[in-house]
Amino acid sequence: MRATAVRRTVLAACAVSLTLLVTACGGSSDADAGNGKSDKAGAADTSSQAPKAEADAKALSAAELETASLEQGDVEGHKVTKAGPDDEVPADGLKTDKDACLPVVHAMFGVAADGSKASAKRKVVTDPAKGAKKSVEDMSEGEVEDAMKAAFDLTSTFVALNTYDGAAGPDAYAGVKKAAAECAGGFNVTIAGDQQKIVSITEEKITGGDEAAAWTVVQEQDGAKSAYKLVALRKAGTVATFFSFNLTAGADGGAKFTLPTEVVAAQAKKLG
Repeated sequence: MRATAVRRTVLAACAVSLTLLVTACGGSSDADAGNGKSDKAGAADTSSQAPKAEADAKALSAAELETASLEQGDVEGHKVTKAGPDDEVPADGLKTDKDACLPVVHAMFGVAADGSKASAKRKVVTDPAKGAKKSVEDMSEGEVEDAMKAAFDLTSTFVALNTYDGAAGPDAYAGVKKAAAECAGGFNVTIAGDQQKIVSITEEKITGGDEAAAWTVVQEQDGAKSAYKLVALRKAGTVATFFSFNLTAGADGGAKFTLPTEVVAAQAKKLG
C-alpha cells in the first residue's frame, strides 16, 4: 500500500469511535484472576461446586447490584461506562442450531438465565495508546501502519451481572460451563439475524469469586476468524459474565489475545 493511501486510511480510521461494541466485527492484577490454557479444552466439570449453604443465598437488590458493578476508576487504564441498548442483543435475537449451546451464547451477550432478579451491565474499554509525536503527513509508511495498529489495539469487555435467589445462581453458572464443554467442537449461531459459526470453545484457567471459568471462543464469518474471550464468575447468588474482543489481537484466532484479568479481578473485588 502506498504511503499516501495508508495515511488516508489512518485518517479515516481516527475519525471512527474506538469504543468497540460487543458485536464489533460480528456483522494485571493476578490476585483474583490468572490466565493460560488448560490441559484439556472443554473438559470442565459441568456441575457447580457451590456449597450447600448457598442454596439459601439471597439475590441482590437492583440498587445493591448497581453498587457492586464496576464504575469509572475501578479498573486502572480502562474506561467504564454503563451499557446501553445498542450494546446488547436481546434473548430472542440469539439462536443456535444446537439447543445445548444456547447458555454459552447467552453468557456471551449477558442474557440472564431463568430466575434472575436483577441485572446490571457495563462496557469496559482499555485506554488508547498515547498519540504519535509526529503528524501522519510526516510519518513513513511503516510508521503509519504501526500507528494504525496501535490505534485499534483496544480490548472491549462487556460485563453483565445477573443475581439470583437460592440455587438458581449456582445453577446458572453450571449451565454455562456445561454448554461450553458440550459445544467445544463448534456450532452455528444467529445473532440479531446475522448468521455466524462458532468454530471452537477452548477452556482457559482463571480464578475469582466462589468459582470461575474462562474460554477462548473462535468465531468465523465469510472465511475470516476472530477470537473472543469469555469468563463466567459466581459470587454467592450473583453470576458475572465477561465477553471481550480486541480488534487487532483477536484476528486469526487471537494468539496474542489474553483474558481481561484486570477487569475480572476488579469486579470480583467489588462483589466481595
